[in-house]
Amino acid sequence: EQREQRQTLPSLARNFVLAVFGMYAMLALAFRNYVQPFIVIASIPFGLVGATIGHLLMGLSFGLTSLFGIVGLSGIIVNGALVLVDFVNEERARGVPAQAAIIAAAKGRFRPILLTTVTTFLGIFPLIIERSIQAQFLIPLGVSIAVGVLLGTVLLMMLTPALAMLEEDLMQRWRARRSAG
Repeated sequence: EQREQRQTLPSLARNFVLAVFGMYAMLALAFRNYVQPFIVIASIPFGLVGATIGHLLMGLSFGLTSLFGIVGLSGIIVNGALVLVDFVNEERARGVPAQAAIIAAAKGRFRPILLTTVTTFLGIFPLIIERSIQAQFLIPLGVSIAVGVLLGTVLLMMLTPALAMLEEDLMQRWRARRSAG
């Protein structure tokens, strides 16, 4: 089993990096922007924090199935940040100032993101509390996804608007320097 894990981990890591690059490329095309995809992808570590806390709370060690769960979690957690950034872009296209657009996105998308998060958690929760022998190897995967999405979403709802505002500040400074120089 350990030999198989040693063989699988490099492949999993490589494929994960390719998946993140693919996400970035798709987001860059959709947003027509090279910076905003980083804001969305920055939510992935938030999910990792949640998965880690979930493993600590449940007394589980990280294994291969935990990592599979984290890879899946990454795709799920990105959706919340994507919804926020897309909403900001829509508001900005309507002429709303950046700060007001970011606040409107956080307020306006909070409920749908929260509902999606809670339903995802509740959908996986039965697996987490299952005690049958057949389910034991899947529980770390379930914890990675369920607790990761729950706690990761809390973090992304606080930090994604902050990152969006930081991006706006940096762009304003860049534009001011460019027009002055």
